[in-house]
Amino acid sequence: MATKIIWLLRSGLALGLAASTLGFSLFPLRQSSAAVTGGVHPGPMSRAQAYARAEALTELGRKMFFDSSLSASGMQACASCHDPHHGFAPDTATPVEMGGAHLDRPGLRAVPTLRYLQAVPSFTEHFYDSEDEGDESVDNGPTGGLTWDGRVDHGYDQAKIPLLSPFEMGNKDENQVVTSLSKAAYSGDFREIFGQDVFGNARDAFQGAVEALSTFEQSGADFYPYSSRYDAFLAGKGTLTAQELHGREVFEDPAKGNCSSCHLSEPANDGEPPQFSDFGFLGLAVPRNMAIPANADPNYHDLGLCGPQRTDFKDRPDYCGLFRTPTLRNVALKKSFFHNGYFHSLRDVVSFYATRDSDPGRWYPKNADGTIRKYDDIPEAYWGNLNQDPPFGRKPGDPPALTESEIDDIVAFLGTLTDADQLPGPAQQAAH
Repeated sequence: MATKIIWLLRSGLALGLAASTLGFSLFPLRQSSAAVTGGVHPGPMSRAQAYARAEALTELGRKMFFDSSLSASGMQACASCHDPHHGFAPDTATPVEMGGAHLDRPGLRAVPTLRYLQAVPSFTEHFYDSEDEGDESVDNGPTGGLTWDGRVDHGYDQAKIPLLSPFEMGNKDENQVVTSLSKAAYSGDFREIFGQDVFGNARDAFQGAVEALSTFEQSGADFYPYSSRYDAFLAGKGTLTAQELHGREVFEDPAKGNCSSCHLSEPANDGEPPQFSDFGFLGLAVPRNMAIPANADPNYHDLGLCGPQRTDFKDRPDYCGLFRTPTLRNVALKKSFFHNGYFHSLRDVVSFYATRDSDPGRWYPKNADGTIRKYDDIPEAYWGNLNQDPPFGRKPGDPPALTESEIDDIVAFLGTLTDADQLPGPAQQAAH
């Protein structure tokens, strides 16, 4: 806490550090201009000004997040794809969302959740656990970064992607976004924070816009409440059913589900709740989803870390087919799964893990000669990158890694990871 406050005061920036992140609020939402004005590049601020600026940015970012006028079509807001009533993930089962100036441009990947991104580290090719977290001598390989391929590290860089993507919000450049902002009902709030002449400099105004969005997305109450039944259980304030407890056991069993090897399920040594991700990259060989228009081209392959959306590792074949491990918090709310949205049932996802290699004909198409076209979305040259740790690595015809009842139990356990504000009315009230 002290370190964060010192950084705020020295830098004069409240970027990504809303007052709720610090655990309390010192000021009402409306502040005098003296408290929050500092321009896009504010100088040193007092503690009071830093907190006020963070809170003001949070509320400005909230308004922007729900504003469809910031898209080229005028009909798509951030919340259109990141529904706050659906864990800030899509509320549809379509594998990709439509965007662009006329909402007729299909995306390339499934939209991920924006919840629980606050703990994702910056991308590195060589990640080592800290001394109190694990073996600090082990290189865990590529880890961190936001998006499925980890190509940006910060919320303000991530926010730029949908605003300027031709198949998302579809703005042709920063100027178009700023023009829309200058006409928004909250443009006065924008000027109050960033200066009355801010719209005269499109680059500064755009930087202010993504700062506001990223600060809102660091709001603890909205984006990382840690309010699930499992959190209550870990805190000794709730219970799990016998099925859920057994599901947790199988989830963590290295010879069974082995899920917790990547989706960490125990609190950190400092007591921080589990994130249900180690933020690493894995190759899982999810079946090719022909519902994604780009996949109609047999020469197109989404290879994650080595491209095509990320370009700095395009010459690293050992990275091809690897995607970042997402959090499993609120996973029971999802209607499509994995980077390509191929699966639409959480039970099918767990079943795929259990039988990908022992029963590949269940998941992959057949060739004309009747043979199974396994790993059909990954060129064979990259099959060596695929994860073979349990529950993978079995031979066709082997018993599955999990029984049907164990699969049901894991699914039941995953249902305990849904945040209280995402539960239906009576259940939500009971959870509180």
